[in-house]
Amino acid sequence: MSLPALRPQPLPVLLIEDEPAVMAYVQAALERSGYPVVCCESGVDALRLLENGAFLGVVSDMRTPGGVDGGQVHAWVATHRSDLASRIIFITGDIANEETVATLRDTGAPCVEKPFRVQQFIDVVSKTFGKASE
Repeated sequence: MSLPALRPQPLPVLLIEDEPAVMAYVQAALERSGYPVVCCESGVDALRLLENGAFLGVVSDMRTPGGVDGGQVHAWVATHRSDLASRIIFITGDIANEETVATLRDTGAPCVEKPFRVQQFIDVVSKTFGKASE
């Protein structure tokens, strides 16, 4: 008797968001769409996770506490985890801020402006990360 083949576990999306309600909303949207999620509240925590963890991609708020913002996470990823550099999505309610505009221009990363509809967000996720594994 042979054992059934084990299906590889899909890689999680790293979600960086300091607002609990937004984190819960985004996490639920991703999980309902088939993406496993690992959450953290700051860029500092994200860098610790990124040092050793395997991720499908990163969804990051632009403004996070702790001295490391979304743009700095992207810069670190581009240097240390180039496999993820094209798999970062920013979410922000601060789209008119000059620093945000410069970061988006410089990184070329997609951005979803808060507040957003789930389907709008998942469309960007699917385009950037690929379809979720079923």
